[in-house]
Amino acid sequence: MGHAHSPGWRRFTTAVLRPLLTALLKRDWRGRGNVPATGGVIIAANHISEADPLALAHFVHKSGRFPVFLAKSTLFDAGFVGRVLRGTGQIPVHRYSADAANVLEDAERALLDGECLIFYPEGSCTHDPELWPMTGQTGVARMALKTGAAVVPVATWGAHELLPYRKGELTGLAGSLKKGVHPFPRKTMKVAAGPPVDLSRYTERPPGRETLRAATEDIMATITALLAGLRGQEPPKAPYDHHRVLEERRASSKASSKGTSEAPSKASSKAASKPKAEGS
Repeated sequence: MGHAHSPGWRRFTTAVLRPLLTALLKRDWRGRGNVPATGGVIIAANHISEADPLALAHFVHKSGRFPVFLAKSTLFDAGFVGRVLRGTGQIPVHRYSADAANVLEDAERALLDGECLIFYPEGSCTHDPELWPMTGQTGVARMALKTGAAVVPVATWGAHELLPYRKGELTGLAGSLKKGVHPFPRKTMKVAAGPPVDLSRYTERPPGRETLRAATEDIMATITALLAGLRGQEPPKAPYDHHRVLEERRASSKASSKGTSEAPSKASSKAASKPKAEGS
Protein backbone atom coordinates (compact mmCIF):
# COMPACT_ATOMS: atom_id res chain seq x y z
CA MET A 1 0.00 0.00 0.00
CA GLY A 2 1.43 3.40 -1.01
CA HIS A 3 1.48 6.65 0.91
CA ALA A 4 -2.12 7.85 1.07
CA HIS A 5 -3.13 11.42 0.25
CA SER A 6 -5.80 13.33 -1.63
CA PRO A 7 -4.75 15.45 -4.64
CA GLY A 8 -7.87 17.55 -3.97
CA TRP A 9 -6.81 18.39 -0.42
CA ARG A 10 -3.33 19.29 -1.62
CA ARG A 11 -4.75 21.63 -4.27
CA PHE A 12 -7.04 23.18 -1.65
CA THR A 13 -4.26 23.90 0.86
CA THR A 14 -2.06 25.33 -1.89
CA ALA A 15 -4.84 27.63 -3.08
CA VAL A 16 -5.47 28.91 0.45
CA LEU A 17 -2.00 29.09 2.02
CA ARG A 18 0.24 30.23 -0.81
CA PRO A 19 -1.40 33.65 -1.41
CA LEU A 20 -1.82 34.13 2.35
CA LEU A 21 1.87 33.48 3.08
CA THR A 22 2.93 35.63 0.14
CA ALA A 23 0.89 38.53 1.53
CA LEU A 24 1.99 38.16 5.16
CA LEU A 25 5.69 37.39 4.80
CA LYS A 26 8.63 38.75 2.85
CA ARG A 27 11.09 36.24 1.39
CA ASP A 28 14.82 35.81 1.06
CA TRP A 29 15.20 32.39 -0.54
CA ARG A 30 18.40 30.73 -1.68
CA GLY A 31 19.25 27.37 -3.22
CA ARG A 32 15.84 26.19 -4.42
CA GLY A 33 17.63 24.35 -7.22
CA ASN A 34 19.11 21.99 -4.65
CA VAL A 35 15.69 20.48 -4.00
CA PRO A 36 15.33 17.57 -6.48
CA ALA A 37 12.30 17.77 -8.74
CA THR A 38 11.32 14.11 -8.34
CA GLY A 39 11.92 11.10 -6.14
CA GLY A 40 11.93 10.53 -2.43
CA VAL A 41 13.96 13.15 -0.59
CA ILE A 42 14.53 14.25 3.00
CA ILE A 43 14.60 17.95 3.86
CA ALA A 44 16.51 18.35 7.15
CA ALA A 45 16.07 21.79 8.71
CA ASN A 46 16.83 23.73 11.87
CA HIS A 47 13.92 24.64 14.15
CA ILE A 48 13.63 28.04 15.85
CA SER A 49 9.87 28.69 15.99
CA GLU A 50 6.46 27.04 15.74
CA ALA A 51 6.05 29.20 12.61
CA ASP A 52 8.94 27.41 10.87
CA PRO A 53 6.75 24.82 9.13
CA LEU A 54 4.77 27.48 7.26
CA ALA A 55 7.88 29.27 5.97
CA LEU A 56 9.59 26.01 5.06
CA ALA A 57 6.50 24.55 3.42
CA HIS A 58 6.18 27.66 1.25
CA PHE A 59 9.83 27.38 0.19
CA VAL A 60 9.59 23.66 -0.59
CA HIS A 61 6.35 24.04 -2.53
CA LYS A 62 7.75 26.88 -4.65
CA SER A 63 10.74 24.59 -5.30
CA GLY A 64 8.38 22.18 -7.02
CA ARG A 65 7.60 19.67 -4.25
CA PHE A 66 4.67 19.14 -1.89
CA PRO A 67 5.96 19.03 1.71
CA VAL A 68 5.10 16.11 4.00
CA PHE A 69 5.74 16.72 7.69
CA LEU A 70 5.86 14.41 10.68
CA ALA A 71 3.29 16.02 13.01
CA LYS A 72 2.00 15.32 16.52
CA SER A 73 -0.75 12.70 16.40
CA THR A 74 -3.05 14.86 18.56
CA LEU A 75 -3.33 17.37 15.71
CA PHE A 76 -4.96 14.69 13.55
CA ASP A 77 -7.90 14.62 15.99
CA ALA A 78 -8.44 18.38 15.79
CA GLY A 79 -11.53 18.52 13.58
CA PHE A 80 -10.93 20.38 10.31
CA VAL A 81 -7.17 20.63 10.92
CA GLY A 82 -7.03 16.86 11.28
CA ARG A 83 -8.91 16.38 8.00
CA VAL A 84 -6.46 18.67 6.23
CA LEU A 85 -3.45 16.84 7.68
CA ARG A 86 -4.79 13.42 6.74
CA GLY A 87 -5.96 14.59 3.32
CA THR A 88 -2.60 16.09 2.40
CA GLY A 89 -0.70 12.98 3.51
CA GLN A 90 1.07 14.31 6.60
CA ILE A 91 2.44 11.61 8.91
CA PRO A 92 1.25 11.35 12.56
CA VAL A 93 3.84 10.91 15.30
CA HIS A 94 2.47 8.84 18.21
CA ARG A 95 4.74 9.64 21.13
CA TYR A 96 4.91 7.40 24.19
CA SER A 97 2.67 4.73 22.68
CA ALA A 98 2.91 1.36 20.97
CA ASP A 99 2.36 3.15 17.63
CA ALA A 100 5.54 5.21 17.96
CA ALA A 101 7.60 2.50 16.23
CA ASN A 102 5.37 2.78 13.14
CA VAL A 103 6.45 6.36 12.40
CA LEU A 104 9.69 5.44 10.67
CA GLU A 105 7.88 2.72 8.72
CA ASP A 106 5.34 5.28 7.49
CA ALA A 107 8.14 7.70 6.64
CA GLU A 108 10.06 5.01 4.77
CA ARG A 109 6.96 4.10 2.78
CA ALA A 110 6.43 7.76 1.87
CA LEU A 111 10.03 8.11 0.68
CA LEU A 112 9.77 4.98 -1.45
CA ASP A 113 6.63 6.47 -2.96
CA GLY A 114 8.60 9.55 -3.99
CA GLU A 115 7.43 12.01 -1.32
CA CYS A 116 9.38 15.01 -0.01
CA LEU A 117 9.65 14.53 3.76
CA ILE A 118 10.44 17.38 6.15
CA PHE A 119 12.45 16.45 9.24
CA TYR A 120 13.59 18.57 12.17
CA PRO A 121 16.57 16.54 13.43
CA GLU A 122 16.70 18.48 16.71
CA GLY A 123 13.33 17.04 17.69
CA SER A 124 12.02 20.39 18.98
CA CYS A 125 12.65 24.09 18.64
CA THR A 126 16.19 24.90 19.67
CA HIS A 127 16.96 25.64 23.31
CA ASP A 128 20.24 27.32 22.42
CA PRO A 129 20.05 30.84 23.92
CA GLU A 130 21.34 32.34 20.66
CA LEU A 131 19.06 30.14 18.50
CA TRP A 132 21.82 28.09 16.86
CA PRO A 133 20.99 24.44 16.06
CA MET A 134 21.30 21.91 18.86
CA THR A 135 22.71 18.41 18.61
CA GLY A 136 20.48 16.26 16.41
CA GLN A 137 18.67 12.98 16.88
CA THR A 138 19.62 10.09 14.64
CA GLY A 139 16.28 9.45 12.88
CA VAL A 140 17.19 11.35 9.70
CA ALA A 141 20.53 9.57 9.32
CA ARG A 142 18.92 6.19 9.96
CA MET A 143 16.19 6.83 7.38
CA ALA A 144 18.63 8.14 4.77
CA LEU A 145 21.05 5.23 5.11
CA LYS A 146 18.24 2.69 5.04
CA THR A 147 16.39 4.06 2.00
CA GLY A 148 19.21 5.76 0.09
CA ALA A 149 17.18 8.98 -0.02
CA ALA A 150 19.14 12.21 -0.38
CA VAL A 151 19.27 14.55 2.62
CA VAL A 152 18.96 18.18 1.56
CA PRO A 153 20.08 20.51 4.39
CA VAL A 154 18.00 23.64 4.89
CA ALA A 155 18.49 26.59 7.23
CA THR A 156 15.72 29.02 8.13
CA TRP A 157 15.88 32.37 9.91
CA GLY A 158 13.25 35.00 10.72
CA ALA A 159 10.34 32.97 12.05
CA HIS A 160 11.48 33.69 15.61
CA GLU A 161 10.58 37.34 15.04
CA LEU A 162 7.08 36.38 13.92
CA LEU A 163 6.44 33.83 16.69
CA PRO A 164 9.14 33.28 19.34
CA TYR A 165 9.30 29.78 20.81
CA ARG A 166 7.19 29.93 23.96
CA LYS A 167 9.44 27.47 25.81
CA GLY A 168 12.68 29.11 24.71
CA GLU A 169 15.56 30.01 26.98
CA LEU A 170 15.33 33.15 29.13
CA THR A 171 18.85 34.33 28.28
CA GLY A 172 20.62 35.51 25.13
CA LEU A 173 18.73 36.30 21.94
CA ALA A 174 15.92 33.91 22.89
CA GLY A 175 15.36 35.72 26.17
CA SER A 176 15.18 39.11 24.45
CA LEU A 177 12.22 38.13 22.25
CA LYS A 178 8.72 39.19 23.26
CA LYS A 179 6.35 36.24 23.40
CA GLY A 180 3.29 36.11 21.17
CA VAL A 181 2.56 36.65 17.48
CA HIS A 182 4.05 39.74 15.79
CA PRO A 183 2.91 39.92 12.13
CA PHE A 184 3.69 43.63 11.69
CA PRO A 185 5.83 44.96 10.27
CA ARG A 186 6.08 42.11 7.76
CA LYS A 187 8.84 39.70 8.68
CA THR A 188 11.40 38.35 6.22
CA MET A 189 11.67 34.57 6.12
CA LYS A 190 15.21 33.63 5.11
CA VAL A 191 15.57 30.09 3.80
CA ALA A 192 18.65 28.48 2.25
CA ALA A 193 18.95 24.96 0.84
CA GLY A 194 22.34 23.39 0.22
CA PRO A 195 23.42 20.44 -1.93
CA PRO A 196 22.60 16.98 -0.50
CA VAL A 197 24.79 15.97 2.43
CA ASP A 198 27.44 13.44 1.37
CA LEU A 199 26.80 10.35 3.50
CA SER A 200 28.59 7.92 1.18
CA ARG A 201 31.31 7.07 3.70
CA TYR A 202 28.67 5.64 6.02
CA THR A 203 26.82 3.41 3.56
CA GLU A 204 29.19 0.45 3.95
CA ARG A 205 29.36 0.66 7.73
CA PRO A 206 27.07 -1.24 10.11
CA PRO A 207 24.21 1.11 11.03
CA GLY A 208 25.16 1.15 14.70
CA ARG A 209 25.15 3.97 17.23
CA GLU A 210 28.55 5.40 16.25
CA THR A 211 27.73 5.43 12.53
CA LEU A 212 24.36 7.10 13.03
CA ARG A 213 25.79 9.65 15.45
CA ALA A 214 28.64 10.58 13.07
CA ALA A 215 26.25 10.91 10.11
CA THR A 216 23.91 13.04 12.22
CA GLU A 217 26.78 15.33 13.21
CA ASP A 218 27.62 15.82 9.51
CA ILE A 219 24.00 16.72 8.76
CA MET A 220 23.73 19.18 11.65
CA ALA A 221 27.11 20.78 10.85
CA THR A 222 25.95 21.44 7.28
CA ILE A 223 22.68 23.00 8.46
CA THR A 224 24.59 25.17 10.94
CA ALA A 225 26.96 26.38 8.21
CA LEU A 226 24.00 27.39 6.05
CA LEU A 227 22.45 29.24 8.98
CA ALA A 228 25.73 31.06 9.61
CA GLY A 229 25.52 32.34 6.03
CA LEU A 230 21.97 33.58 6.53
CA ARG A 231 22.82 35.29 9.81
CA GLY A 232 26.22 36.60 8.76
CA GLN A 233 27.69 35.35 12.03
CA GLU A 234 30.12 32.71 13.22
CA PRO A 235 28.39 29.71 14.84
CA PRO A 236 29.56 28.27 18.17
CA LYS A 237 32.42 25.78 17.99
CA ALA A 238 30.26 23.02 19.50
CA PRO A 239 26.48 22.63 19.21
CA TYR A 240 24.23 23.13 22.20
CA ASP A 241 23.46 19.76 23.84
CA HIS A 242 20.09 20.25 25.51
CA HIS A 243 20.08 16.84 27.20
CA ARG A 244 23.52 17.40 28.71
CA VAL A 245 22.49 20.87 29.92
CA LEU A 246 19.37 19.45 31.57
CA GLU A 247 21.41 16.75 33.29
CA GLU A 248 23.89 19.34 34.57
CA ARG A 249 21.06 21.55 35.85
CA ARG A 250 19.41 18.63 37.63
CA ALA A 251 22.72 17.60 39.19
CA SER A 252 23.39 21.18 40.32
CA SER A 253 19.89 21.53 41.73
CA LYS A 254 20.20 18.22 43.56
CA ALA A 255 23.57 19.20 45.03
CA SER A 256 22.21 22.58 46.08
CA SER A 257 19.18 20.98 47.75
CA LYS A 258 21.39 18.47 49.52
CA GLY A 259 23.68 21.21 50.80
CA THR A 260 20.72 23.22 52.07
CA SER A 261 19.21 20.23 53.88
CA GLU A 262 22.52 19.30 55.47
CA ALA A 263 23.19 22.79 56.87
CA PRO A 264 20.45 22.69 59.58
CA SER A 265 21.49 19.14 60.49
CA LYS A 266 25.09 20.24 61.08
CA ALA A 267 23.95 23.20 63.15
CA SER A 268 21.73 20.93 65.25
CA SER A 269 24.59 18.48 65.68
CA LYS A 270 26.91 21.25 66.91
CA ALA A 271 24.28 22.50 69.31
CA ALA A 272 23.69 19.00 70.66
CA SER A 273 27.42 18.41 71.19
CA LYS A 274 28.02 21.75 72.96
CA PRO A 275 28.58 21.26 76.73
CA LYS A 276 25.77 22.53 78.87
CA ALA A 277 26.58 25.35 81.26
CA GLU A 278 26.82 24.45 84.93
CA GLY A 279 23.62 24.75 86.76
CA SER A 280 21.50 24.43 83.71
